Amino acid sequence: MTSEVSSVFTPTSTGANSSPASTGGTNLTSDFDTFIKLLTAQAQYQDPLEPMDNTEYASQLAEFSMVEQQVLTNTNLSTVHEQLGLGNMASLTGWVGMEVRAPAPAQFDGTNPVNVAPNPAARADEVNLIVRDSDGNEVNRISLPISADPYNWDGTNQEGDTVAPGAYTFIVESKIDGEVVLAETAEVYTDVTETRMQGSDVVLITETGTAILASSVTALRDPNTEEA
Repeated sequence: MTSEVSSVFTPTSTGANSSPASTGGTNLTSDFDTFIKLLTAQAQYQDPLEPMDNTEYASQLAEFSMVEQQVLTNTNLSTVHEQLGLGNMASLTGWVGMEVRAPAPAQFDGTNPVNVAPNPAARADEVNLIVRDSDGNEVNRISLPISADPYNWDGTNQEGDTVAPGAYTFIVESKIDGEVVLAETAEVYTDVTETRMQGSDVVLITETGTAILASSVTALRDPNTEEA
């Protein structure tokens, strides 16, 4: 059974800038409709004794034509973009059943450790790995070396007890003189179960049920051979 995905997982990062959705096409269409209404009203209520100048009227009609062509162009570009997206999704179907490395939650099965790829700030003098459960609760805080060497989380909490199986997110917190200068989601390997179109983007559905952008993947490997 296929379930709906309401949003794409957005990695936590103090240095990331969110990109607002483009509304250019919607605004242009709205301006186009407004222009038609104004032009119609102008022609309808003009003074018959002093009609609109022919040159001015021709200029407005030319502007009307330009706006109309721009709306049609945007519509055609949207159609092409959707077709390209479908092509990209088809090309990524081979990733289903593979493991991808991306900044996303990882599945802890209750036994095997989770391999985490930290990327702390280069100038940091203190680095911590914060483990959060699916509800966002902090279950462990681990001091890490100031390096990008992989770390295997053994599935334990701050008391040393093994946590319940489930999805966990790993935040790498970099500090300088006790002040947090960077906090971002660490990359982990996770299984891909499905590819989907989400708007105009291709997203991968992972074993945790999370949707991540295909463009966020930095490595791919076959879980049967464990070769990156």
